[in-house]
Amino acid sequence: MLRAGSVVTCIACKNLLPSRMGVKFRVPLQKLHPLSRAIHHRYFANNNPQRPPHCSAARHYTSLSRLPMRPPKSRSGGHGYQQHRSFWVARLAARLLKLRYILLGSAVGGGYTAKKTYDEWKDMLPDMSQYTWIVPDFVWELSENIDLGKLASALPELEEIAKLLPDMEKIRENFTFLKSLLSSGLGSEVNGASGLRLLLETTGESTLRATDIPPTSAAMSDSSDKQFKKSSDKEKVDQLQEELLRTQLKYQRMLERLEKENKELRKVVLQKDDKGIHQRKVKKSLIDMYSEVLDILSDYDSNYNTQDHLPRVVVVGDQSAGKTSVLEMIAQARIFPRGSGEMMTRSPVKVTLSEGPHHVAMFKDSTREFDLGKEEDLAALRHEIELRMRKSLKEGQTVSPETISLSVKGPGIQRMVLVDLPGVISTVTAGMAADTKETIFSISKAYMQNPNAIILCIQDGSVDAERSIVTDLVSQMDPQGKRTIFVLTKVDLAEKNLASPSRIQQIVEGKLFPMKALGYFAVVTGKGSSNESIDSIKDYEEDFFQSSRLLRDGMLKAHQVTTKNLSLAVSDCFWKMVRESVEQQADAFKASRFNLETEWKNNYPRLRELDRNELYEKAKNEILDEVISLSQVTTKHWESILQKKLWERVSTHVIENIYLPAAQTMNSGTFNTTVDIKLKQWTDKQLPHKALEVAWETLQDEFARFMAEYKGKDQDDIFDKLKEAVKDESIKRHKWNERAMDSLRVIQHNALEDRSITDKPQWDAAIQFMEETLQSRLKDTDSVIADMVGPDWKQRWLSWKNRTPEQHTRNETKNELERLLKLHEDHTAYLANDEVTTVRKNLEARGVEVDPVLIKDTWHQLYRRHFLQKALLHCNLCRRGFYYYQRHFVDSELECNDVVLFWRIQRMLAITANTLRQQLTNTEVRRLEKNVKEVLEDFGEDTEKKVQLITGRRVQLAEDLKKVREIQEKLEAFIEALHKEK
Repeated sequence: MLRAGSVVTCIACKNLLPSRMGVKFRVPLQKLHPLSRAIHHRYFANNNPQRPPHCSAARHYTSLSRLPMRPPKSRSGGHGYQQHRSFWVARLAARLLKLRYILLGSAVGGGYTAKKTYDEWKDMLPDMSQYTWIVPDFVWELSENIDLGKLASALPELEEIAKLLPDMEKIRENFTFLKSLLSSGLGSEVNGASGLRLLLETTGESTLRATDIPPTSAAMSDSSDKQFKKSSDKEKVDQLQEELLRTQLKYQRMLERLEKENKELRKVVLQKDDKGIHQRKVKKSLIDMYSEVLDILSDYDSNYNTQDHLPRVVVVGDQSAGKTSVLEMIAQARIFPRGSGEMMTRSPVKVTLSEGPHHVAMFKDSTREFDLGKEEDLAALRHEIELRMRKSLKEGQTVSPETISLSVKGPGIQRMVLVDLPGVISTVTAGMAADTKETIFSISKAYMQNPNAIILCIQDGSVDAERSIVTDLVSQMDPQGKRTIFVLTKVDLAEKNLASPSRIQQIVEGKLFPMKALGYFAVVTGKGSSNESIDSIKDYEEDFFQSSRLLRDGMLKAHQVTTKNLSLAVSDCFWKMVRESVEQQADAFKASRFNLETEWKNNYPRLRELDRNELYEKAKNEILDEVISLSQVTTKHWESILQKKLWERVSTHVIENIYLPAAQTMNSGTFNTTVDIKLKQWTDKQLPHKALEVAWETLQDEFARFMAEYKGKDQDDIFDKLKEAVKDESIKRHKWNERAMDSLRVIQHNALEDRSITDKPQWDAAIQFMEETLQSRLKDTDSVIADMVGPDWKQRWLSWKNRTPEQHTRNETKNELERLLKLHEDHTAYLANDEVTTVRKNLEARGVEVDPVLIKDTWHQLYRRHFLQKALLHCNLCRRGFYYYQRHFVDSELECNDVVLFWRIQRMLAITANTLRQQLTNTEVRRLEKNVKEVLEDFGEDTEKKVQLITGRRVQLAEDLKKVREIQEKLEAFIEALHKEK
């Protein structure tokens, strides 16, 4: 039974490889996995000549071999036969019972042995429990959603797979014949054929050595020398070489098909279930975590010079060398703007590549996903990238150092972070900024000087290598070539245009350029059409290299061609560099964090660590509180301050242009007529504008007052510049409601038209208002006269002050004019020419030379003082004139029309202040609050504005602390995930 099981097992193993394939070798036992080696020993134990096969098998598969052996019974003839014949029924029963025990014992022993063997196999398997975290939770739920049995039934059978394998017997014969040619002296003619001799000396010999090579190979070589001529030998070599290439292509297609199936399976695994998995939060991938760290580092600027030395793949090359096309082939989508010969990459573009179920792209600062399988989304993505590039350009710039961050996910995409830089140029052309060339060099050097950055140097193969600029730049940044990968693009054009294809071989072998590199690759990025798809470019690249003599003649090696091999090599190099450097970077930021925290504790021990954004939010709340406080101002306060400010603004006009001219008239009728005309003109042209200006200034002053009062309450001085800027910008944006001016004009006109004083208190209030106004004007006039004539005798004696010659002249003129006023107290406001001449001659008689203009100026101030003094006396007389006013001054020598004028002005001021107060509290305060909120929102979105308005070492220290902590935490999380992936 055991031998039968062995035979069945061997037959099952042999069925895996059909006999028609011509394979007659066995894999050496030393090359088998330990588990397979154990199975091999047990099924092929009879191969060991030192151990009996039955004992070996029994030791593994049964316990009956351990029972004591019974001695054999000798058979005797004679009566024994009769006895046997007599009791054959009893013996048959005994045999049957014995067979039952044997079967039962065999079943028990076989079951125990099978269980023991299964336990041994199970112990030999590696412990996979610690690797279960690699597989996401939803994979274990796939059995509920995917019919694995149906999937397994869909896989090809072993016989179908065997049909795809090459005919090993035919290949063995071809190898034998070719080896005989090489051994017979034709090796020099065959050495150029893709390293075929090296292939035969390694892979071919090791394969054929394991098979049964017939001993007649030497005879075949001797006969072939006589049978074939030199020309036929070359044809045979070409035929063999084509056969090898076809075999390689067959394997390649089979590999691609398997990879495609694997890609589809991975896509199914990565897709989320709409009900269960979609609702569960999925952990970020390793490359996404790393990309977030790079995004933060791109904005980090520390005074401690903790530089960003984390790896990324920096794509550099001459303009139009094919950098962007190579990147698109790696990303498997045409995502970048394209142009014919013009500069399209105007700023660095950081592309984070990762694997995902759907082929999508997304910007760092946006939630929109672009479906890269749809042409309209691809066009929108290219347009968005171009807009962002142009938006990053400042006025007068051609390129910008600002980085655009983009992530691309899709099935089968290699995980890495690449940065596409603007192409290096040799000459600044028309339309470019003068410093474009230097700016591109500085941007490229800034990225390449990172000691852990992988430099992907792109060289255009269709142009002369001597015209390249980027190779010298890369050699300066990485002279040893320890982190540089060289890529030769447009190899199809290079093979077509170059007279000597060996020049391409020199380039990819690193012998043409002085630049050194880790690896050299040759790729084809399409036929040059902007409408080509990624799949068509891949097919064209594959077809080209299949038919290219560069690969056929051994100038290029198979692993050096196609963007797929390039992508794999770059990804491996990237992750190797990440694993070697990320912990060192984490330690550097840990030390930087300690230094920053120490500085904060020593300088700001009682303050919280608020960064610029947090400080801005705090200042924003304070400003909004101050604006809301405007609504709490009382009505009395608004009207009082408005009336006061409005009178200060219009008092000069009222006194100089209305009251004084009207007071010069001879009777009350002329006075009232003059006043009415001038008030009407003033109301129509100036008064409403002045009132609105006063209201707006009052609102500003109150806003500033509340902010100043709030400042006294534990306010931070760091907000002063911000608050001032918000106030100025809000006032600048605020537009007063122009429609209120028309209604205000009507209200003011009606108030000034009213002359009816209803009671004595209103009369007394008007007299008091007039008296205060006249006394204020008289005081100002006395001050002007004192400045004109200089110090009096008391000041000269007590303060030791002297008059200037001009002041002495004015003083003499003043004395002469005062004598004139004493003689004519009812003199008009203006001097006649003969009076001016008389005054001048009188002064000349006393030895004072004076100009007529100076006489008139002095007279104006003296007469003004004289008039105001008379007006104050008249005001005191009118205190008892309310009775005559009620009788319209009939039969009375007392006329108080000037008091009525001041009452009209006072009433207009009160009504205007009330109207403006209503407009302020009901409309303008709310509009100002709205403007302040809009300004704060705009400032909050403008990072540069916040940097300008919230400054200081405290702010910068808090900013650095926040970023360093965030970087360190994300780096530690990334390192932990990286260790788990190992």
